[in-house]
Amino acid sequence: MANIAVIKLASISQKDADDVMQQIKAIATSMDVKTKGPIPFPTKRISHTTRKTPCGDGSHTYEKWELRVHKRLIHVYANDQALRQVMRIPVPDTVQIEISLSS
Repeated sequence: MANIAVIKLASISQKDADDVMQQIKAIATSMDVKTKGPIPFPTKRISHTTRKTPCGDGSHTYEKWELRVHKRLIHVYANDQALRQVMRIPVPDTVQIEISLSS
């Protein structure tokens, strides 16, 4: 019986997340493994506003900073060989990956 691997990716770089997903999808198609996804989740935007001047004197100007977190999900109905190949994918530092298995 095949295991179901649920792979979740979170990244601040959309290109890096899509590249890792393409590699996972390529491994699954080369081994004839059924997949569902990748499913893109809504982008989480974290914004922070700060004053430009540290002392408070002068004009009231602000800087706005925004961090975007891109999330992806894929289900892989895989055997042990396919999961080993997925574990060997080089993951960039900007990508956080979480793999959970169920039967």
